[in-house]
Amino acid sequence: MAINITDLPPRYQAQALKELEKQQKRRGLMPSAAAVQNGARGPKYHNSPTERVAEDGTVIKFDSQKEARRYDELIQRLRAGLIRDLRLQVDFTLQEAYTDENGHRVRAIRYRADFTYRTPDTDALTVEDVKSRATRTREYLIKRKMMKDKLGITITEV
Repeated sequence: MAINITDLPPRYQAQALKELEKQQKRRGLMPSAAAVQNGARGPKYHNSPTERVAEDGTVIKFDSQKEARRYDELIQRLRAGLIRDLRLQVDFTLQEAYTDENGHRVRAIRYRADFTYRTPDTDALTVEDVKSRATRTREYLIKRKMMKDKLGITITEV
């Protein structure tokens, strides 16, 4: 059962906020006091969403700093001619949607890759996903196996 801090008396609110601040400092995360009072929570995987400005002036939003850094590396490799056809957030359909015998619609299974690109010498498609221990979920591991089995594509984890 979750307790909303605003339901507590002022004295206990201050005590709870102080304890939360102490815990956040230990973890390296510091939400604002207003966010804590409103019950706001941080990102699921404790990532920091980041933005980059592309050459054409558009803003690209990344889920994490690690993903943005990998984008920077791939842009440098693209400029050097080591890769080509760099694409972000590419969807792959692993199983098409269908209707079962009872008339219920079953949604398609899709995998969204962080980056795809081709190498000029072999023209092989490379699919990359930026992963941490927390984001290597059971669902991701199943989809990784389906990518290999159904499409013959091996996902490179960075």
